[in-house]
Amino acid sequence: MSQLSQSFEKKILDRSAVIGVVGLGYVGLPLVKAFVNKGFQVLGFDIDARKVTMLNRGRSYIRHISTAELKQYLAQKKLEATTDFGRLPEADAVIICVPTPLDAHRNPDLSFVLDTTRTIARHVRKGQLVVLESTTYPGTTDEDMLPILEKGGLKAGKDFFLAFSPERENPGDPVFSAANTPKVVGGFTKDCLRLADLLYSQVVVKTVPVSSTRAAESAKLLENIFRCVNIALVNELKMIFERMNIDIWEVIRAASSKPFGFMPFYPGPGLGGHCIPIDPFYLTWKAREVDYSTKFIELAGEINTFMPYYVIDKMTAALSERGRSIKGLKVLVLGIAYKRDIDDQRESPSLKIIDLLQKKGVKVWYNDPYVPESSGHREYPGMALKSVPLTAKKLKDVDAVIIATDHTCYDYDWIVGNAKLVIDTRNAVKRARKNVVKA
Repeated sequence: MSQLSQSFEKKILDRSAVIGVVGLGYVGLPLVKAFVNKGFQVLGFDIDARKVTMLNRGRSYIRHISTAELKQYLAQKKLEATTDFGRLPEADAVIICVPTPLDAHRNPDLSFVLDTTRTIARHVRKGQLVVLESTTYPGTTDEDMLPILEKGGLKAGKDFFLAFSPERENPGDPVFSAANTPKVVGGFTKDCLRLADLLYSQVVVKTVPVSSTRAAESAKLLENIFRCVNIALVNELKMIFERMNIDIWEVIRAASSKPFGFMPFYPGPGLGGHCIPIDPFYLTWKAREVDYSTKFIELAGEINTFMPYYVIDKMTAALSERGRSIKGLKVLVLGIAYKRDIDDQRESPSLKIIDLLQKKGVKVWYNDPYVPESSGHREYPGMALKSVPLTAKKLKDVDAVIIATDHTCYDYDWIVGNAKLVIDTRNAVKRARKNVVKA
């Protein structure tokens, strides 16, 4: 064991290590909370000056991180946020939690990761641990980040330490948080793994060390591809069973009674969140290097991408039966967050539904108690909407209401009682109603 690794280990164990978290969003901020709650001092980095200002004033912009918690961290002098990346050398561990989106052709966009890596490379110092948490394809840490970090002459595993530990954040989950979810950890060398594993073991319930950064990167992809493929399967079955006049929700309930060999997945208007709609295509792209076509992943992507179109087709058919055409239509979308009871809009299928309707000339409003404004989306740069009040007058005024997110605070009986037509994509309305169409 080198002197540098011994020194770092001591700082971890006596809680004197300063933790730098780069990217203070839905992954980075819960991680900040986990480290501060275990006695570490955290220095948060973000290019968004608005976020930094809010954090330093003790104001939260993420629903499941409370303002009271942030104010307590500030009072204890355990948290500081900054846009000054020149302060990176102050951190003993630098953890990267930046987005890894897809480009217009569904290829990985590693610009955030690589730009952050270049910034860190200008400031990396001896004895520092650098960890990537952003989901990516196998080889990113060793093949893409490592050469950049070593350009200044320091060597990973000897002068500084490098690891990958995929985030497992589930926004809005009342049970599992960053602290009580097991953490997979892979290191560039055995020393890198040992120190990264030791660091995370201080703040999470259990660590799962693996043989390499590539194995850790692959584990995260498997988790999300598993969900993507199974959601696509149940979405396809929904469309098949609908033609057979079979209720997919009843079928899932019945199948779920089996105590082994079955895990329920539920259909919806498409995939949302930063992980499942995006991450599988990181493996699809990487698989081309070994001349392999990822048929399951690509087919699942096609089915899930089609779901917003299916919702609109079902609405159009229902309106046509009622003598209404698409021209001059008025539609209210309920829920713009990608899943119930959260404020996260990333990759929400509601955005695609709204975009498709607007392109058809439909007048669209949305209501979401957790998302007062919706704008700044990479795929929909021109979309800027505000949540409208959910009133009986509004429900009666529009031609159709689309339940895109089944928030538990909605009174669905009241909604159905006031709306002309309801398109229910989440089985929020449990019993059959004449003005409710499942989609």
